[in-house]
Amino acid sequence: MPPALDTGLTEREAAARLRRDGANELPSGEHRAPLRIIADTVCEPMFALLLAAGLLYFFLGDALEASVLFGFATLSVLIAVVQELRTEHALDALRDLSSPRAMVVREGKTKRIPGREVVRGDIILVGEGDRVPADGVLVAATGLEIDESLLTGESVPVCKVAAETTEIADIAPARAGTDDTGTLFSGTLVVRGQGRALVLATGRRTELGRIGQSLHRIEREPPRLRAQTRRLVRVFAIVAGVVSLLATVLYGLTGHDWPAAALGGIALAMSMLPEEFPLILTVFTVMGAIRIGKARVLTRRAAAIEALGAATVLCTDKTGTLTQNRMSVVELHDASGLALPLPADGGPLTERAAALAAIARHASRDQTFDPMERALHELAAGQTDAGWPPAPAREFGLRDDLPAMARAWGNGTAERQRLAAKGAPEAIVRLCRLPPPEAGQVLAAANEMAGRGLRVLGLADGLLEAGAGDRLEDQPLHFRGLVGLADPLRPGVRAAVAECRAAGIRIVMVTGDHPATAAAIAGEAGLAATPVVTGGELADLGPAAFAACAADAAVFARIRPEQKLRLVEVLKEKGAIVAMTGDGVNDAPALKAAHIGIAMGGRGTDVAREAAAMVLLDDDFGSIVRTIRLGRRTFDNLRKAMGFVMSIHVPIAGLAFLPLLLGLPPLLGPLHIAFLEMVIDPVCSIAFEAEPAEPDLMRRPPRKATDALLTGTLMIWSLVQGATALLATAAVYLLSLEAGLSLDEMRSRTFLTLVLANVALIIVDRSFSSSLLTALTRPNAALSTVMAIAGAMLILVLGVPQVAVLFHFGPLGLGDIGMAFAAALAVLLLLETAKATGMAAKLRQ
Repeated sequence: MPPALDTGLTEREAAARLRRDGANELPSGEHRAPLRIIADTVCEPMFALLLAAGLLYFFLGDALEASVLFGFATLSVLIAVVQELRTEHALDALRDLSSPRAMVVREGKTKRIPGREVVRGDIILVGEGDRVPADGVLVAATGLEIDESLLTGESVPVCKVAAETTEIADIAPARAGTDDTGTLFSGTLVVRGQGRALVLATGRRTELGRIGQSLHRIEREPPRLRAQTRRLVRVFAIVAGVVSLLATVLYGLTGHDWPAAALGGIALAMSMLPEEFPLILTVFTVMGAIRIGKARVLTRRAAAIEALGAATVLCTDKTGTLTQNRMSVVELHDASGLALPLPADGGPLTERAAALAAIARHASRDQTFDPMERALHELAAGQTDAGWPPAPAREFGLRDDLPAMARAWGNGTAERQRLAAKGAPEAIVRLCRLPPPEAGQVLAAANEMAGRGLRVLGLADGLLEAGAGDRLEDQPLHFRGLVGLADPLRPGVRAAVAECRAAGIRIVMVTGDHPATAAAIAGEAGLAATPVVTGGELADLGPAAFAACAADAAVFARIRPEQKLRLVEVLKEKGAIVAMTGDGVNDAPALKAAHIGIAMGGRGTDVAREAAAMVLLDDDFGSIVRTIRLGRRTFDNLRKAMGFVMSIHVPIAGLAFLPLLLGLPPLLGPLHIAFLEMVIDPVCSIAFEAEPAEPDLMRRPPRKATDALLTGTLMIWSLVQGATALLATAAVYLLSLEAGLSLDEMRSRTFLTLVLANVALIIVDRSFSSSLLTALTRPNAALSTVMAIAGAMLILVLGVPQVAVLFHFGPLGLGDIGMAFAAALAVLLLLETAKATGMAAKLRQ
């Protein structure tokens, strides 16, 4: 049984229910603890050999080299941890940390409490501007209207009336967005009137919470690049393991000591394993997240950046995404039905339009949360009030049986008070007592406007008769016209849509709004406006018909939340890379299920932001296009970086294997290879992330979902580059061996050649098609920086005796340096000649 509707719960009852049911809040989103992030990173297979080498050095008694190797591994772990924590902290900064407040009746007294303390059975009071703190049923209401766009996607408020019963078992379930029901939903906004309600559900048991809970049953799309990278590393790991094991056994059996054989085998395995791939992927996504963060886009899951660049379908909400989620006046019709022009630039209205605007403003309250009344005030802004008394004298409020309101304006006396009225067209027609022919014409015009998705109000005015009574029906009113309101398009949407379509991305509107409204907004935004499919039509379709509809329809209107989710899943099954935008709770399941969920940060709900991979902090649809551009650029540059890393592994592996093959002491040990792969290569790869976008970036169709990060042809080009660098460095090594240099001197000369060949490959891989001159002059501040860093590292390890001893490097002369530079220059010229034939450009496909 519900508590007494006047006295509410006692404090003891409320406290008991709070302990039993829990706080009135949604569970927080999924967060990984720092220890879990570290554990997941260390479990990556790329760290196994590096850690094994460190342990072997430790057991051999070389603690210094073991410490250096462990330090390299720790560096990669720290990068991953910092990136994960940065995105989680940025999301937390988005959330409103202050708990919403609620007005409740406890022990017969009205008090304001934190919203999280509202319990089932509480009596709550709601008024204009309040957020409803929990699901409930109205026991009393006066002119109550609720904005339920958070749940429905529709910006037009719905009317609420007191329920016929407060017996919980007798309350029929109601759907959000339905007029004339007594059900309130948590998180919705009161835009007019006031009410008293009995709380039926709190926290996760509310409609808002139910949608949030459904997210836990949806598997998030795994990052495609990370999955591809892991597969690639796994294949190389198997090959490297087999080859290194054979080399270790053969080297040990030929009379060499087994510890040296083990270190040589580990070095060979490390040289063959592209262990930088996950690190470079992390660097690229971190840098990409920082780059788009400057454009007011928060990346919750950095892998979504590249996925967005591959998107083939963008499912966009209408309300608050394409539109501004606020009303504006778009049409005015006078009493004869003539459409009055409205200035597009906010200039002065014509005389007849100004007269209607004045009626609309004077019929609206001065301080209001109602988006329609705000729009009417904006329409009349700057217009004179000639003919209108200066102050409101009386108000006729909305009633459940009369969807119209009026305000009387006077000079402080009861004489000559002027009345302004607005409301539903049928109500205004009835109040004005229009003859049937005229009433039919007005209602037909109103229906035609409504059929185009407009919210239509009738306008009337008259002189107040003080003795006529308290009812608006008793006042003499004259019909003056109709006003049509719409939710306006966001600035820049048309340009953003055009760029998306030029990039081969299909844009589909998915909204809970009226079909005519959705189609009109789609046309205005530059989207395809037909065919339009409603949620009711989808509900009657079987799986095959639903899939066909998902492939062809341009606009989905009156869509329910579960249908949005099904639409995303069907598109994914058909091979599409799906991006989904939205801001309401009803969007959250689809946001999580999509390859890339994009939530609005300003108007979006916490549930939507938790479910999404990206959050647009400024709610600017154009930010999506900028992010797509960045995603495509990231993928292009990532391919360049990965190709470079694969190519540089060829000479590293060759120099690790060649001495074993010749039965000579190893030239490169785990320390040298770790230095190259964990320091120089990743640092140099940062230069690729900063490379400018290719000219045709947004004129290409999206890449296929099945496209590999490294295609077969691109791998061949990388192997060609690597083989060229190997020939140059091997030639320097063999010439040094022939000259009778000591092992340390050979090592330092060959290592310098290898690093300079590394730089040559960077220049070659900056573009698939540009010339050598363009590659050398193309601006890239990051490249200059990493070149300086690489030079400083070389000077450190080759020129500082204490460090050179650690790496077992001998002294270098000018002849040694000249030989290394000549070999690297030969690599550069040979590969640029091959690129000039157009071969490399074809390998990008």
